[in-house]
Amino acid sequence: MKHLLWLVLLAAGPAWADTGAPRPVVSEIVELQRADAAAYVGTVTARIEADLGFPLLGTVAARPVDRGDLVAVGDTLAQLDPEELEADRRAAEAGIIMADAQLRSARDARDRAEALVARAVDSETRLEDAERALAGAEAQMEQAEATLAQARDRLKDATLTAPHDGVITEIHAEPGATLSAGEPVLRLAATDRLEVEIDVTERDLARLAPGTPFDVSLIAQPDLTARATLDRIDPEADRSTRTRRVHLALADPPGGFRLGALVRVRPARDAASGVSLPLAAILAPGDAPAVWVVDRANDRVVRRPVTLGARLGEQVQITGGLAPGEEVVLKGIHSLKDGQAVGPQVQP
Repeated sequence: MKHLLWLVLLAAGPAWADTGAPRPVVSEIVELQRADAAAYVGTVTARIEADLGFPLLGTVAARPVDRGDLVAVGDTLAQLDPEELEADRRAAEAGIIMADAQLRSARDARDRAEALVARAVDSETRLEDAERALAGAEAQMEQAEATLAQARDRLKDATLTAPHDGVITEIHAEPGATLSAGEPVLRLAATDRLEVEIDVTERDLARLAPGTPFDVSLIAQPDLTARATLDRIDPEADRSTRTRRVHLALADPPGGFRLGALVRVRPARDAASGVSLPLAAILAPGDAPAVWVVDRANDRVVRRPVTLGARLGEQVQITGGLAPGEEVVLKGIHSLKDGQAVGPQVQP
């Protein structure tokens, strides 16, 4: 269904500026298409999706998940062969035992040297040597502890766990594959932040802005619906289609909205009930927004408070205060007064 709104441009001219005569206006009729006439087909995707891998070199020993599996945070996704890493850990633990024995021996030697010096049986030089030996043993113990901590961390890194709830969307490595550090094993998509991707022409983009609401329904189950808002627009257009990818954030979608599902997207009906005007036509847009409406019964302008919706580029949605068919002044708004007489409509 189409509605009509008269959008008026005031012609500024010296013939009436100083005489107080009614100012002629130039108006045009703007057709407003219902927003649900513009529909897009999109795909449900994940806001967060990333490849996961091990931070160290190794051979994949197990991968208990497959593509399409749902996982929870902390679930094991894959494991490297731990044989060499276990050997490194055991060697590091043996190093701790040896360093501890040397540290105990150095402490005993230092204590004996202190006692002998106190009884004037031995020299200060012997005590200094014992203290240096103790400091060396303590440093060796610190190094052994660091080596053990590193070995334990590497062994822990040999198990790949889910950093968040999600679904496995791709598999890159099978058990038995030898991977370098950072090489991806699989891809995990978060399921707690879903979005819809649609491709929009440059012409339609002029009516969209972050926060614009949309109604989304599953193509396979049209009665299953959700609300989404425009989150971001890709900066570059596709070279072949000349469209840009638009990302809509889904708000609490029902269970049927799974990754990869095809959906139909329309601007929300409540957004369609408003009209769009240039920002330049709005009086005090940040405080008490209003517009000049032409009262054709008396040929005068009336200040009309309006409710603003989403900003659409250089346009802004008017979600309340105007009715289809009314005339709104677009230019020269700051030189008008409430109740001022205006002339008849002049065709542009």
